[in-house]
Amino acid sequence: MRRKMPRREFLECMSSACLSFVSSSALPGIAETSKADVTLHISPVEIEIAPGKIIKTTGYNGSAPGPFLRFREGQQVIVDVFNDTKDPELVHWHGLFLPSEVDGSAEEGTPLIPPSRSQRYSFVARPSGTRWYHTHVAAGRDLKRATYTGQFGMVYIEPTREPGQYDAEYSLCLHGWQPYLSAAGGEGSLEAVYQSFSINDRALGHGEPIRVREGQRVLFRILNASATLQHQIALAGHQFTVISLDGNPVAVPQTVGVLSLGPAERVDAVVTMDTPGVWILGELDDAIRSNGLGVVVEYENRSETPQWVAPHAATPWDYTLFGLPGKLSEAAEMIPLVFRRKFAGNNWVDHWTINNKEYPKTDPILVRNNTKYRLRFDNQSDEDHPVHLHRHTFELTQFAGKSTAGVFKDVVVVPRRKTVEVDFLANHPGLTLFHCHQQLHMDFGFMTLMRYVD
Repeated sequence: MRRKMPRREFLECMSSACLSFVSSSALPGIAETSKADVTLHISPVEIEIAPGKIIKTTGYNGSAPGPFLRFREGQQVIVDVFNDTKDPELVHWHGLFLPSEVDGSAEEGTPLIPPSRSQRYSFVARPSGTRWYHTHVAAGRDLKRATYTGQFGMVYIEPTREPGQYDAEYSLCLHGWQPYLSAAGGEGSLEAVYQSFSINDRALGHGEPIRVREGQRVLFRILNASATLQHQIALAGHQFTVISLDGNPVAVPQTVGVLSLGPAERVDAVVTMDTPGVWILGELDDAIRSNGLGVVVEYENRSETPQWVAPHAATPWDYTLFGLPGKLSEAAEMIPLVFRRKFAGNNWVDHWTINNKEYPKTDPILVRNNTKYRLRFDNQSDEDHPVHLHRHTFELTQFAGKSTAGVFKDVVVVPRRKTVEVDFLANHPGLTLFHCHQQLHMDFGFMTLMRYVD
């Protein structure tokens, strides 16, 4: 019987195969002497998220999260990445329209960066909006690898015309630390459990608060950099006006009391500071918030104890709130994708299938250049799935039975036992990865490739 190669072993083999042509030299067409706009070092780091609570992980440039990167839309960018670890690594530029060879996915053909070597990425920064970068290697059951680590950072690509309808701006990265596999659910499957959390590099109550003044309009760029968890976020005493999802302006900005983000999702929201005091911005779940997922928001000349007030009767999160009434146009072709779970046994990690096959045996999604398609995500499992299509943006057309338009994303959480439909234009030829952004799901089968055909 032919042995099925696990994803991590496949990536390591790819790294060995690529060793002869991955070097510190530039990619074709970029002079070695050109100065890099950004240099990233992948290396072991230690962060103190609370006094005496040291997290040992892997990060960028000695920190976790990595540096906030800001480019201009259309800017030609050169990034030098040095791998100072003992394992092959990759940097994926999530949400950008990039060629497959620099997107940061070995499945698409991006070369891995071997230990003690470097790679130069060159690309045009687009589209505008809040994007991010992160490792894209497999972890399997090793929860000290991949997106469980501190290898993540935010990228903001400035649009040609920036509205600037806010007075201050803060970027917030949500992350869980010290994960381990534990039996959860009635069948005893293994899931990732986290012992501590932080926003950026500090747990709630530690580090500097966000300082604001009454009357300010504050823009929060929020990234869920968790490997596996969805998060619901509120700011006690305040409301969020959502203006962008995954970096893309929404058709209808709406004011909500709670933000919900699946792994890899981003929300840009403006808060009018109209309730003076000292408040907590954090996770609704009391256990997660008390274990660090929060930050203090402090008004000028106020010094009282930070307050947490749970929102009253929060409106359920629904992408269609931010869209227009749906008028479904005819897509060139409907492509059905059915998601199912394969129970692997008690104290084992479940496997996942797309159309009854798990990666690398999944059937590719075949598309033609400059053609519009509709993907139908049919989630027949009992878990939500934050699915991500590399190198493209899609428009929601149907969400859990509701038609909509004008909501553009690169990740959408498909609710359990529900269907979601999205339209996209196949206009970036090259291998393109589609997968669930929940790390355990991706590592255990929930992936396929989209291929352009003549």
